Amino acid sequence: MRKIYILLAALFIATACDSDLDQAPPNLASADSLTDFSGVLNAAYYYQLGSVTPLAVMGEFRSDNAVMDEAPYTEFDVFTANLTTMEDQFFGPLYTAMYKSILSANNVIENSTDATEIAEAKFLRALSYYKLVKSFGAVTVNLEASPSLTDTSILARVPAMDVYNNVVIPDLNDAISALSTTITNGRASKFAAQALLGKVYAAMGNYASAASSLGAVVNGASAAGISLEANFSDVFGFANEGNSEIIYATQVSSSIVDEYGFGSDFWNWFVGDDSKADFPVDSDLVAAFDASDATGATDLRRAVTLDAAGTTAIKFPKDGGNGGEHDWIEIRLGDVILLYAEALNENGDTAGALTQLNKIRNRAGLANSTATSQADVRTAILNERRLELAFEGHRWDDLVRTNTVDAEMGTTVNSNYYLFPIPISEILATGGVITQNAGY
Repeated sequence: MRKIYILLAALFIATACDSDLDQAPPNLASADSLTDFSGVLNAAYYYQLGSVTPLAVMGEFRSDNAVMDEAPYTEFDVFTANLTTMEDQFFGPLYTAMYKSILSANNVIENSTDATEIAEAKFLRALSYYKLVKSFGAVTVNLEASPSLTDTSILARVPAMDVYNNVVIPDLNDAISALSTTITNGRASKFAAQALLGKVYAAMGNYASAASSLGAVVNGASAAGISLEANFSDVFGFANEGNSEIIYATQVSSSIVDEYGFGSDFWNWFVGDDSKADFPVDSDLVAAFDASDATGATDLRRAVTLDAAGTTAIKFPKDGGNGGEHDWIEIRLGDVILLYAEALNENGDTAGALTQLNKIRNRAGLANSTATSQADVRTAILNERRLELAFEGHRWDDLVRTNTVDAEMGTTVNSNYYLFPIPISEILATGGVITQNAGY
C-alpha cells in the first residue's frame, strides 16, 4: 500500500529530546530485545521527511531561482551572518531530523540480521550525511546505535571530505552490493545508491568516479524499467507519483507530521501561498526560460514549472486538495542524465556529454545543443539543469559545485556563505564542542 511505511513509522515516534545525537524512537523496545527491525528502518525513512521543506527552500531561495518578500526571510537573498535567524524554520529541523534518521539507521546496521534491511539503512545513513555535509560542511559523525552520553569529544565536527570518504562512500558501496535493482516507490534500490554515489563524487570534484557511477544508472535504467517520461508534465503531480523516471523519492503525506509538527508543505513556498513569498519566482529564471524559447522552439517545461504570469512555481500544484501529498523527488533519471553529461564533459568526453544533454533538450521540445567546446558545453549543461530541475532543490548545490555562484548570482559572494549556519542550539547544547561555520 502506498506510503504505508511512513504511517507505520509514525506509530513508533514520540517528541524529540534536547540532544539530537541521543535520539531514538522512544516507543521502540530496546535493541537487545528486538528481533524484527523493520519498524526501526521505517523510522529512519520517516525522519527524512524533516529534510524536505528545509532543502527545498535552501536549494531554491538561496539561489537565483526564487525570492522572499518578507523580512527576515529576505536574508536568503543576501549573504550575511543574519541567516542564523532562520534556524528554527529550516536549519534546526533539518539537522535534528537527519541525526534521528542516522541513529535509527545505526540501530538497524548494528543489530539486524536481515541483509536487505542493513543495506537500506546504510543507504539512508549515507543520504543523511550527504544532506548534512552539503548544507553545513564539516559535521559530527555518529556510527553507533548507543553513543556515549558523557564523552563530548565525539561531537567534534569531522571535515566534509572525511565524512564522504569514510562514511558515505563505504555505506553506498555496501548498499549497492546488497540492494535489488527493482524500484519500489519510497524504498532504497541499487540504482538509487549508485545515483547518490555519483552525486557524492561530483560534489567532491571526482568526475571520473562520478561518471562511472552515474553511467551505471543511465546505461542500466532500461532493464530496470527506469526511463524518461515522454512528456515532462507526467513527471510531476500527485497522480504521477512513482512514475518511470523516479529513482528515489521521500514519501510525503498530509496526515503525517514532520519536524514542524504538521505535514511537509515544501510546495506551499513555491506556489505563493505564504506572505513570506507571495511571488516567489525570481525574474532571472523567467529570463532563462525566455532565452530558451528564443532558440526557435517553445520550451515545454515552462508551462509545467511557472504560471502564466511567471510569478509562482506550479511544478507541484496544490489543485484537487492534493498539494500536501506530493512526494519529494530526491533522485530522478533526468537529473542523473544531466549530471552524467557534466561528468563526461569534465572528463574530456564532450561528444558523449552532448549525447546525454540532447536527450533532455529533445524531451523539452528543443533542438540539439549548438555548443561545441568543453567550456560552452559546461555552460549549456548548467543552464539545462536550471530549467529541467527548477524548484526541485538542486540550484544552489549546482552553483556551488560548478564554482559559478558569483557569475550566476551577479554579485561577489563570500565563500563562507556557500554553507548554511550550524544551529546555534547545537553549539550551546554541546558547550561549544560543535562550532559555528565561518562567517556566522
